[in-house]
Amino acid sequence: MRQIDYKARQAKLLVPEIVEPLSQIHELKGAQNSLLAAKPDALSHLLEIAKIESTASSNKIEEIFTTDNRLKQIVLDKTQPKNRSERELAGYRDVLKVVHENYPYIPLKPSYILQLHKMLYEYGGKDYGGKFKGADNVISEADEQETRKFRLVPVPARKTPDAIEKICAAYQDAVDKERLDPLLIIPLWILDFLCIHPFGDGNGRMSRLFTLLLLYRADYQVGKYISIEKIIERTKENYYEALEQSSYKWHEGENDDVPFVHYMLGVILAAYREFSEQADMFIGQSPSKPERVREALKASLSPMTKREIAKQNPDIAEITIQRALISLVQEGAVMKIGGGRYTKYVWNHEKE
Repeated sequence: MRQIDYKARQAKLLVPEIVEPLSQIHELKGAQNSLLAAKPDALSHLLEIAKIESTASSNKIEEIFTTDNRLKQIVLDKTQPKNRSERELAGYRDVLKVVHENYPYIPLKPSYILQLHKMLYEYGGKDYGGKFKGADNVISEADEQETRKFRLVPVPARKTPDAIEKICAAYQDAVDKERLDPLLIIPLWILDFLCIHPFGDGNGRMSRLFTLLLLYRADYQVGKYISIEKIIERTKENYYEALEQSSYKWHEGENDDVPFVHYMLGVILAAYREFSEQADMFIGQSPSKPERVREALKASLSPMTKREIAKQNPDIAEITIQRALISLVQEGAVMKIGGGRYTKYVWNHEKE
């Protein structure tokens, strides 16, 4: 196991391509905190949307899917999972909820990592939930043609508990004792976690959950309102490329941390920028859910189905959308096209 020295590694990160996004995030963090202090309730709908998108996207990266309607019901805890994919989605939902609500009380220690991993598999009946890997594993990713893109041999199973202990202790020393910038140390820790690959399954999802946990504990709250997992899923090719570049010669302690740290800072910066855009729409006025249905149709250049409206507004219940559409059609603001499951709705601009 290589030596873990986050202070020395941080010093090598003080290059323009890292310092620039770092400075921008610090500025945007202050703006977000001011908004949340002034209007905490006005942004509650963003929180609900982010929960759904985070659960969907983090699992989608691992090829775990369900329908949009089932996903929404599972995240809102309104149904029981029916199959393996839905059980894994439910597990992620529960861990995400714990991270959101209890992050001040979850220190970065191996015992807590194991507890959260066990919760991730609570519905699946898997006996490896909450246990470090029992056999050596290999990280490999393939492109659409099934050609392997990169390969990494992680830390051996017998050395994994000690490796996790070391990176947790090193993180606490770096952030608590050395007072190093957590925005630089968090991506380093996540990189080390992925290179150790401590579990037989669930490493990617756990890395994203711990990204949120560590950001929250460092008072970077943007992941509650904008799905960081969705941004990663949207840019997963860049994610794998950065991981490949920064994991090369990791065991020897000769790897280049810059690509992965640069990528992760880009994700966090994108989340803050998206938050600013979304907050501008709602901070001055918090529209009701029927009003948001109205605005979705008014802004659309083409007719929309109920499903399309629901996909844009995953926190709005189907019955609420249905009632809003009935009301809009009755007042003549919206025109109904077709019937049955293919019914579409379009804004009546002549009525304006």
